[in-house]
Amino acid sequence: MKSLSIIALTLALASPALAGAPEPAAPVDAARFYEGRWLEVGRRPMGITKGCVAGATDYARRADGKVAVRDTCRQGGVTGKERAISGVGTLRDPGTNAKLSVRYNALITWDYWVLDHDPDYQWFISADPKFRNVFLYTRQAPSKALLDQMTQRATELGYDPAKIEYPEVAP
Repeated sequence: MKSLSIIALTLALASPALAGAPEPAAPVDAARFYEGRWLEVGRRPMGITKGCVAGATDYARRADGKVAVRDTCRQGGVTGKERAISGVGTLRDPGTNAKLSVRYNALITWDYWVLDHDPDYQWFISADPKFRNVFLYTRQAPSKALLDQMTQRATELGYDPAKIEYPEVAP
């Protein structure tokens, strides 16, 4: 039994995905961040995003302090049929504003941590608390240099860049 505990501890320390996401690097200005459209330019592949390109998340601050969230993508190309899901987000760390829990419906709640972002709010990197999923977002279609920079930053945070896919982005 003791050897199983040692193995589990060793795996947790050796793997960021098992140990969890790092704490967010900087506070988020909620008024600047949680308003408008962000383009999904990189992510870990998962079943729900299979065939999805031109992903985006639209945020809108609500009077009650919560955040309206609408995630979209296109099937079969940037002009393909839109898929969308909407939810209501709650900031879990008021003041820092980097941890958002979004309830999409009675069965789906997802936690997003903004691990790092551009001081001018032109890009951000987020992950779930377990660091299984990572997402790269920009305000505009990124240059290759910016995408490389964001991927490098995700790597520095402990994420395996080989697990990131880069879907087509709408112009």
